[in-house]
Amino acid sequence: MPSFLTVLPLAFVMIAGPQILSAIFLATSEKWAKNSAAFLAGVLIAVTLFVSIAYVVVRLLSDAAGSSHESTTHRWIDGGLLLLLAFAAWNTWHGRKTSKPPKWMGKLEDATPKMSFRLGFLLLGLFPTDIATNIVVGSHLARGGDPWWYCLPFVLLVLLFEALPVLFVLLLGKRAQVILPKVRDWMNTNSWVVSEVVLIFFIFLEAKNLWGS
Repeated sequence: MPSFLTVLPLAFVMIAGPQILSAIFLATSEKWAKNSAAFLAGVLIAVTLFVSIAYVVVRLLSDAAGSSHESTTHRWIDGGLLLLLAFAAWNTWHGRKTSKPPKWMGKLEDATPKMSFRLGFLLLGLFPTDIATNIVVGSHLARGGDPWWYCLPFVLLVLLFEALPVLFVLLLGKRAQVILPKVRDWMNTNSWVVSEVVLIFFIFLEAKNLWGS
């Protein structure tokens, strides 16, 4: 299986929580088209930037180590990724009891495109679980010697997930106003379960790499 297919499930971890809830709120805001477009632009830049930084750093470390120290370098990388995945799993578990969206989301109904762009960038780039996930994806691909463009399917899938609320509005019109709140409630209550399953899968995957390196 190509490496970029292996990391695709982590796209769900990226959007589970305030990330997709924000996209839903913005899709139902007064300036929904401009706000959603600005939010998605922030998402695209943030995910591309931080995944690429992780990829480049790990690739440089691997190249600098040389063939004689390649196994040791990969062992350290795998160990670091295991710690990041464990942190992401703990953070997801710790936040599972949150039954209501954060209070600041109530302000998104009056959001501006500038605020929406900043929100997309910060949530997908600097939210704790997303920091860990971005690093894991970029590092995992670089550690395997894959080309940089293997990061792009992951980036585009995250973008697609975040675009789903506004796509529902474009396709369904007023019916989306009924569907999206139900989707929001389901995601707010159950998305942590899916995220935890994905993270545990990758913990086993990185543990396998560590033991085999």
